[in-house]
Amino acid sequence: MTQTALHRMIGAQADALDRIAGLDLTAPAAILADARRVILVGTGTSQHAAELGAMMLERAGADARWFAAATWARWSTGPKRGDVLLVITHTGQTGYAARARAEAVSRGVPVVSVTGTGAGWPEAITTVAPEESETYTVSYTAALAVLARLAHLVAAAGEDFPARADGSEGDVLQAAAEIRVAYSAPATQDVPVPARSLGIVGCGPWGVTAREAALKIREGARMLAEGFDAERFLHGNAVPFTAADGVLLLQPEADHDGLTAAVGDAAAREGIPVSVVSLPDSGLSPLLAQVPMTVHLQLLAERFARLRGQDPDTVITGAWADRGLWQIGMPEAPG
Repeated sequence: MTQTALHRMIGAQADALDRIAGLDLTAPAAILADARRVILVGTGTSQHAAELGAMMLERAGADARWFAAATWARWSTGPKRGDVLLVITHTGQTGYAARARAEAVSRGVPVVSVTGTGAGWPEAITTVAPEESETYTVSYTAALAVLARLAHLVAAAGEDFPARADGSEGDVLQAAAEIRVAYSAPATQDVPVPARSLGIVGCGPWGVTAREAALKIREGARMLAEGFDAERFLHGNAVPFTAADGVLLLQPEADHDGLTAAVGDAAAREGIPVSVVSLPDSGLSPLLAQVPMTVHLQLLAERFARLRGQDPDTVITGAWADRGLWQIGMPEAPG
């Protein structure tokens, strides 16, 4: 069987993190360290990176908040004195992310951006070349690695630098090593394809990873999937699930209140097939542990695509590929 571009991109992630571990990010980290607030924005997969990035920066001592790019660009009260905008977009062509950046630049608000190569933004921390598959993978984990490195440097610039701040060069190299393990032996190999839909459930940062995994499955395998924080799943979202669906729990032992495991038990009592993916504790922080967990779930999306006979590399088709749709939100060209 011909290897998909998605599978190749998943396999490229470890090498990408090895390289990112050694980047000199002192200059952009200094901008973030001096900020009154750091506002992180992104769309889709990049929004998930913004969510985890905000958690990383908060742990580093920064006042960090994330927004969907469209919400920030159109519905927020805008930047305050001392804010820094951190924009995450692989292509630099994501409409509202580009608008948020353009408006910040025009108002003199400092901007740090994380993009792929070729975006053309002078301030950008560039990660990897354009993705070969429309189901994005390597750009996401590369952005998370950059955000972890930035958070580590922000923590180092503070007065109360912890003994072991998340995101050191060694941490990112360890995450890369765990990606190689995931690629060779995915922990999701026994998760069955449900007849109708899959609900992916986790706590805290695993809830963000659940939503990113569901997006990959929807794109790559063209099937219904949705990711939930355990509490959100309990409060009404579990209601329509039946034996035709599946529930996948992510690292339930990380939930110290036991809610993730408890909703899994309830699902099983309702006759819903339940699977679990738990990775051994390797010493990575809960936030950096999302990187290898994400790779296991990317491989699940790729496997589902193959089993369902879908092309995970060409995702946006038909009316959804209308260029006009994708230009909505873009800033006006100068002049």
